[in-house]
Amino acid sequence: MADNSDTDDSSAASTGSTPLAAFDEFNEDAVTISFDGDDITIESNGLPNHTSPYWSTSNSLYIEPFVASTSEMSPGTISSGSYTVTVPATPVKASSSSATGLGAIGIAVTGAPIFNDEEGPNIALSANVASGFDYAGAHMGPTGYHYHLESTDVEANTTLSYDDEKLIGILQDGFLLYGRKCNSTDDHPTNLDASGGHISATQHSSDEEFYHYHIINETYIGSYILLFGVDLQGTPNTIM
Repeated sequence: MADNSDTDDSSAASTGSTPLAAFDEFNEDAVTISFDGDDITIESNGLPNHTSPYWSTSNSLYIEPFVASTSEMSPGTISSGSYTVTVPATPVKASSSSATGLGAIGIAVTGAPIFNDEEGPNIALSANVASGFDYAGAHMGPTGYHYHLESTDVEANTTLSYDDEKLIGILQDGFLLYGRKCNSTDDHPTNLDASGGHISATQHSSDEEFYHYHIINETYIGSYILLFGVDLQGTPNTIM
């Protein structure tokens, strides 16, 4: 987990408002979005809308493990949880960046939470742990099913981002997280700050530019790519 204080020099006023069209991407069976003046509240039961070997075998979304073997998988099966965060509709950059903590740092469009690059207090995610992830880049933990990594390019992956411009979710500072490519150029952006962020238009904002993050196009360990293992540029809000 990065712990630097790099921030972009752009003024707070230039970060732009979060495009409301982005929230149409969220799994409506798991996620409820509420708009209240200057705030947006995202509530989720944590149940993703894609297949996984971490579902109970009785669930229609269960598939046999093939990225990880049964012996490599974490114990437990996907079950309903509760994740709620309220963020500003127009998030701004803080005067300094903030390191992410353990637990949920964001909510994915699927409804499941996003975690950083740590598996425990000051324990970096290891290749041994990652070998038990499903194709979605996720596994079970004490608090439930959650993502650490970009998904894998396999036939079973029909919806999740893999080296593209798809929306991943929203992080706890209110800024959106997109895949490795940016819609404004249809390529990997080259002007990202230390947190993988920049200001540009996306598929959700027409020509309106706003600050957002991308998955940084760098391998973490082996061929694994983290969803978000750096600092937040905005002010983090608690995900309850």
